[in-house]
Amino acid sequence: MATDSIPAILLALRDAVNAGDTDAFLAFFPSTGSVEDWGRRFSGHPAIRGWSDKELIGAQGTMTFGPVIERSPERISLQVDWISTFFTGPGIFTFVLADGKIAEMKISGA
Repeated sequence: MATDSIPAILLALRDAVNAGDTDAFLAFFPSTGSVEDWGRRFSGHPAIRGWSDKELIGAQGTMTFGPVIERSPERISLQVDWISTFFTGPGIFTFVLADGKIAEMKISGA
């Protein structure tokens, strides 16, 4: 899919995840950032790392961005195809952007 409508920070996050680079992935979030994965919330770098070590990067995950569902300057929702040893399937990833970082990443059903 064309990625010209996806912010560069999200393309770089995808590349970090697909490369298995946990430190680079965490660097996209402020220290107060959060991930919400199907209703489970992980706030702050230690909690996000623990979640990622099991379900994201630690599960050898790869993400492929699909169409943009909605977009505003501070928020973007994308369809994402996810493949990993933990879970494989489509999802909707919603990102809240603030001050050059990803304040929140929310994963929900497609």
